[in-house]
Amino acid sequence: MATVLEKGTLFPAELVTDMYTKVKGKSSIAKLCAQTPIAFNGSQVMTFSMDSEVNIVAEGGQKPAGGVTVAPVVIQPLKVEYGARISDEFLYASEEEQLDILSQFADGYAKKVARGLDIMCMHGINPRDSKTSTLIGTNSFDTNTGVTKITYAAGTEESNLNDAIAALGEYDNTGYAFSKAFGAALGNVKENGVRQFPEFSLGGNPSALNGVPCDVNSTVAFGTAKDYVILGDFQNAFKWGYAKDIPVEMIQYGDPDGTGKDLKNYNQVYLRAETYIGWGILDPAAFARIAGATT
Repeated sequence: MATVLEKGTLFPAELVTDMYTKVKGKSSIAKLCAQTPIAFNGSQVMTFSMDSEVNIVAEGGQKPAGGVTVAPVVIQPLKVEYGARISDEFLYASEEEQLDILSQFADGYAKKVARGLDIMCMHGINPRDSKTSTLIGTNSFDTNTGVTKITYAAGTEESNLNDAIAALGEYDNTGYAFSKAFGAALGNVKENGVRQFPEFSLGGNPSALNGVPCDVNSTVAFGTAKDYVILGDFQNAFKWGYAKDIPVEMIQYGDPDGTGKDLKNYNQVYLRAETYIGWGILDPAAFARIAGATT
């Protein structure tokens, strides 16, 4: 992995006036659940439930209480960032050749944040080092024990989905997040030699399965997390949003990444972008995941 970009080792003398980006990333969570503004100091969502059904009362009969439960769910934003050192000569050259590297950096960062949102709230891990994050704790589908787990069995994908949906109880299933492996497996499901989900064949990524929104994404099985599907009531029982978004800033002095190398001394500048993003699972019983036996 490159730590410092230098024009002499990366680019020929003459450049085209456009740049091809290799940065890839998207968020299944953002597709399945619309974002909600999150307060910078955190947001508290009150969850309200009635614990019983309505009661038939005979004429002159007693009317017992049914019970009400009100409990808070705190959505605390976490700060994510991405930064990179770039030689100041590279910046001058890119300006001469009309390469808008700041725009490309911002676009790439947006993709990384989208991908990071999935990785954090699905698996509870830090996207950079793929390790469990104590800052996330149980605020993820993998680490919250209230989320139902269905053990994946190859060749029974449709049954796995039906079992997971049944586990939601009275909650509706409003969205699927599929791993690429599970999407491919659905594309191979056949009955009497006929593909049952041809829209998933050959890497297909349809927008819905039987009318329910879905997305196929590599984030579902990121790192050591072996999830195949995460499904549930994303529209009502999950919230996420941005609290603050700091656009790309150019730092010209100091040692912002702690490498021990002063920027001016090494003829470099530092590009950094930061975002405060938060999410909350309002009721884990509204979700289920299909995963390998050990995850």
